[in-house]
Amino acid sequence: MTLLDPRPDVAVVEPAAETFVAEVRVRTGTLRAADIYALVGAAVAAVCLTSILFTRLAPFDGTLGYVVIAYVLFVGTYALITSLDEPGPIVRDRVATVVVHSLAASLLAALAFLLLFTAYRGREALPNLNFYTQDLSSAGPLEPLTVGGIRHAIIGTLEQISIALIIVIPLGLTCAVFLSEVPGRFSRLVRTVVEAMTALPSIVAGLFIYATFVLSLGREKSGLAAGLAISVMMLPIVIRAADVVLRLVPAQLKEASLALGAGQWRTVWHVTLPTARSGLATAVILGSARGIGETSPVLLTAGFTAATNANPFSGPQVSLPLAVFELVKSPQPTQIARGFAAAAVLLALVLLLFVLARVLGGRGPGDLSPRQERRRVVASAADVYRFQARQGSATPTLPDNHEAPR
Repeated sequence: MTLLDPRPDVAVVEPAAETFVAEVRVRTGTLRAADIYALVGAAVAAVCLTSILFTRLAPFDGTLGYVVIAYVLFVGTYALITSLDEPGPIVRDRVATVVVHSLAASLLAALAFLLLFTAYRGREALPNLNFYTQDLSSAGPLEPLTVGGIRHAIIGTLEQISIALIIVIPLGLTCAVFLSEVPGRFSRLVRTVVEAMTALPSIVAGLFIYATFVLSLGREKSGLAAGLAISVMMLPIVIRAADVVLRLVPAQLKEASLALGAGQWRTVWHVTLPTARSGLATAVILGSARGIGETSPVLLTAGFTAATNANPFSGPQVSLPLAVFELVKSPQPTQIARGFAAAAVLLALVLLLFVLARVLGGRGPGDLSPRQERRRVVASAADVYRFQARQGSATPTLPDNHEAPR
């Protein structure tokens, strides 16, 4: 294309546009049939090589060693097969994907085995209704499974963990807010103490409550003492997990709240805590999972009883972990079945608490419930009415189905 120059005898030629070649993106996450064939081939080759190594070449023995060597050979063989057709980044991505997924599958298989094994060993006691409605006060070691149950342990566990949560939730969340919002030397000291208490042995927490609450104050062993001991174990875990969650709240949200005129603690209450609500629920669940399975603090502070004691402030009170500990020590098959069934009930109780916490705190920031949506609509209508009245409107109007604010 030519352009005319102001001078009639000169023509200007526009330079040709450069040709750009679009860069082809390498997709490392695409799964093809060749990848599946490589996985299967690497697995078969690893099993064959391990079998030859264990039976022909070396005097190796043991199931664990066989599995470990087979896994290492599988990863190496898969990397070698993939490198024949793919460049280095894709090979590394494939190997990392296989390692991560295999570790996740191993953990899931271990968890499933634990649950199924516990339920299988307690299968004879779990279907009986009396197992949940009776205690062991009238059931001896030789009594059949149709007599006796773990009602006393279920009540004790619920009351003790409730006492611990009443103590831990306000203290733990308040301390976590202090650590994240008030930096300084004292907060660093508190964080160091909390991190040190995270590794505190459970028997030490039980001895501390036993020495201070039972011996020094002259109180008897009870569910309250066990709840205090459990709270000592739960508190550092809740504080540390909640502190990490609160520190992940974007600073822009806090700055926007402060820029609008809100104070620091109003920002914490209306911005920081609602944003980190699901993470805080997870922190409480982590602490509850640690405390609900403790045995030694309960043994030192609550004692043991085969009868139902619904009063946590007086008399010995047993929990599910302590009942499992006592029942599985018996040589009688019925007592062992009761112990594994009690462990299965404990697992179900932890799962129930986890689901409850997810329902209460799992809604993400900004997601409102139907009731909150209705309240927001009513508040918006009231604001419209107030603004129209302030501007001197002759007849302020309201949206349908809303009354004038009083």
